[in-house]
Amino acid sequence: MTSKKILDLFAGAGGMSLGFEQAGFKVQAAIELDSWACDTMRLNNPDCNVVQRDVTSISDVEIKQLFGKFRLAGIVGGPPCQGFSHSNVTKRDPHDPRNSLFQHFARFIKVLHPDFFVMENVPGLLKTKLADKRSAISVILEEFESLRYHVAHSVLRAEEFGVPQIRERLFIVGVRNGKFANPFPQRSHSSSDPSQSALFADISLVSGPTLWDAISDLPPLDAGEGIDPSEYKDGAGTDYQREMRDRSTAVRNHIAMRHSRRVVERFKHIEIGQSQSDVAECHAPRVRSKGELVSSKRYDQNNRRLSPDRPSHTIPASFYANFVHPFQHRNFTPREGARIQSFPDWYVFCGKPTVVSQKLLSREGRSSEKHLCQYVQIGNAVPPKLAQAIAANIARQL
Repeated sequence: MTSKKILDLFAGAGGMSLGFEQAGFKVQAAIELDSWACDTMRLNNPDCNVVQRDVTSISDVEIKQLFGKFRLAGIVGGPPCQGFSHSNVTKRDPHDPRNSLFQHFARFIKVLHPDFFVMENVPGLLKTKLADKRSAISVILEEFESLRYHVAHSVLRAEEFGVPQIRERLFIVGVRNGKFANPFPQRSHSSSDPSQSALFADISLVSGPTLWDAISDLPPLDAGEGIDPSEYKDGAGTDYQREMRDRSTAVRNHIAMRHSRRVVERFKHIEIGQSQSDVAECHAPRVRSKGELVSSKRYDQNNRRLSPDRPSHTIPASFYANFVHPFQHRNFTPREGARIQSFPDWYVFCGKPTVVSQKLLSREGRSSEKHLCQYVQIGNAVPPKLAQAIAANIARQL
């Protein structure tokens, strides 16, 4: 392979890009629609040409003009595969990936002819059926094969590659002019989750890091506390912490959310493994603007206190409200989420930590204020250590 340049589509905050960079590739360019995510990419990837555009607005001619002047080794990215149509919605199958952003991912491949591609998505895509009973994944694979790529797909578990988090993602790998003997990397870690030990135990593998292995050295904070940047208070206590702190001289994005005294008191009554649905009625959420009226909606997935001795649950875009710190009475900070996702401490996230509801902005006609906040950028990302394992496996075979 004479080129190790890649293009990252739907780049977000750059988790996939970072993983490929760590494996020796050069992220030549990235395309992302959100301005705050683009700021994050530019700050952490100063040599990358970050293009803030909607991929659907870039014509084939523009693709060649923007990216055809250098030979690409690969195209990577995670196009959302929900139904995507501007017209005739009732006449088109909303589950058909050909009506989604996937078609534009395939279009870039068709125009630029990279040596390989990596597409990431949710495992639920494997169960998606079209109106004609065909599976969505079969349509996707056939589309890539029609472009003369040999393709393979697999669901990978992040905790099996050194990420302190239980997270499954679907990856599709394609290679032009041949095929990989091993399209996907061999796992390097066994799960540190006791409930998974019987299924994933392997004495030849090192046990993966736990949540506490990942975040215990970060400065303790009460609700509403923190400055950016701040100093490390303690030395690194685990190999994972030493890896995350490499090249970093300060703690960034480590500011705790503001909580009312009532919410903090509720958190004090949530034990490890419990959520807000387990607290007594006197500590339960109240209906907004209804005084002491207890809400009838108590979601089990909200504000769950995680165990320090296991890998974290999956970090979603809304993780600012999903989880409570194992020992401190607050939700996770963006930096703690970044650690759980395997972003190193030198990687800084731009924009505000949180923003008002996207639905509210749409309802009030404030679409120009829609941005991906720090929490969403982190939660949406591909864990860099997982991307690095995929990239290193590809590099060996190319």
